[in-house]
Amino acid sequence: MKIALINENSQAAKNSIIYTSLVQEAEKKGHTVDNYGMYSNEQEHQLTYVQNGLIASILLTTKAADFVVTGCGTGQGAMLACNSFPNVLCGHIVTPLDAFLFGQVNDGNCVAMPFAQGFGWGAEVNLNYTFEKLFSEPFGGGYPKDRVIPEQRNKKILDSVKAVTHQPLIKILKEIDQDFLKSAINYPEFKDMFFKNSQDQEISNYLKSILD
Repeated sequence: MKIALINENSQAAKNSIIYTSLVQEAEKKGHTVDNYGMYSNEQEHQLTYVQNGLIASILLTTKAADFVVTGCGTGQGAMLACNSFPNVLCGHIVTPLDAFLFGQVNDGNCVAMPFAQGFGWGAEVNLNYTFEKLFSEPFGGGYPKDRVIPEQRNKKILDSVKAVTHQPLIKILKEIDQDFLKSAINYPEFKDMFFKNSQDQEISNYLKSILD
């Protein structure tokens, strides 16, 4: 598996620490790591976590990488950015247990980590243990093992949903299961607030037609 590391500007100074830990644990399992930076605070070319989400999508979509490790100060923004782009299933991981469960239960292709929050004394030890557990077993093995079938089924459902949802919303609304859509919006509070505040007439009209 080819793993890509991408850091953003606020945590660029930690790139070498993260890269060293990642390589150490990934190579034990026969994986390789490509370091896409940022490499230092002084680097002229700056990357934000939103840009890194786009890069992650490009790498994964084109199969230039099989897995992406990224993050930001808290890891939350990086996770949100990555999941905003197609073909990225990114989890927020902080501990070795997070890493193990994400790989086994969620079977994603990207992780976002906090490289400022809680990143103090012993941070590199936590990184090593976290990467060790992340790559300890093939992804999607399930935990507990007797839950593997429903967990894999849910992963397939999530993949199919993401394949639809990374499109213009009006297209999504027309392609998604119509009974599912109607059951989601067919209650008084939604209809009262949404139709009063919506500024997209096309979507409003379509939802009204579903509810009629």
